[in-house]
Amino acid sequence: MRELDVKFITEEVARLCIEANKFLPDDLAKCITCAAKNETEALPKGIMEDLIENLNAAKELDIPICQDTGMAVIFAEIGQDVHFVGGSFEKAVNEGVRKGYTEGLLRCSVVGDPLRRVNTGDNTPAIIHTRIVDGDRVKLTVAPKGFGSENMSSLKMMVPANSREDIIDYVVDTVRKAGSNPCPPIVVGVGIGGDFEQCAYLAKKALCRTVSERNSDKYYADMENALLEKINSLDIGPQGFGGKTTALAVNIETAPTHIAGLPVSVNIGCHVTRHSETIL
Repeated sequence: MRELDVKFITEEVARLCIEANKFLPDDLAKCITCAAKNETEALPKGIMEDLIENLNAAKELDIPICQDTGMAVIFAEIGQDVHFVGGSFEKAVNEGVRKGYTEGLLRCSVVGDPLRRVNTGDNTPAIIHTRIVDGDRVKLTVAPKGFGSENMSSLKMMVPANSREDIIDYVVDTVRKAGSNPCPPIVVGVGIGGDFEQCAYLAKKALCRTVSERNSDKYYADMENALLEKINSLDIGPQGFGGKTTALAVNIETAPTHIAGLPVSVNIGCHVTRHSETIL
């Protein structure tokens, strides 16, 4: 059994909150650069170049990539041979979010009650997803999620009679209805299977997969490619002004489901679909 003081959880979560908000994953930054070169019309090409300039400016000035520094979503894979000492794991995570957002001068956007809407002032509480895995390590992924894109997400309880094409049409229609609202070009996370809440979790988790990596199952990898092609034919384009690049990637994650069900969820990420991770 390995002991791990929760103070290290706090320190790393704070660091990852700041890092994720200031630096885009390399693969996504490269994807944006490639998409800019692929645009032939002046307006969408110019917008893509502005997005690249924004990324460079954030790095040079040491400021967030986007003013909406998101709600902190934390994925924690906890080895079953780890014993936390020094306090509560959940409290340590939230203390890390508080520290990262306040000391990092990141915008705090969380309200403590969904209807009374009083800001908590430190971006807590975080959304925390924990999973027990083999080993004695802890993997933390911090994924700040802005709500311009989150608000455009959707979930549908399909039935087994629905086909692969029905799912594709549903995902494409979700993007069509979103239009310019999620600040395209977007990253599309799709969760298929599980139950009502698990398919939504899968769609959110899909956004943390590198955009240069396709699903390990060729069936779903082909589906990702087909979806990307159809979405990019919508001509929504960068920031909704038309063009070839409505989406940068489509990532699908799946899970077993009930014989009577086929849950499908679409979680949309903006062009700065951010995440940063570490292993302790």
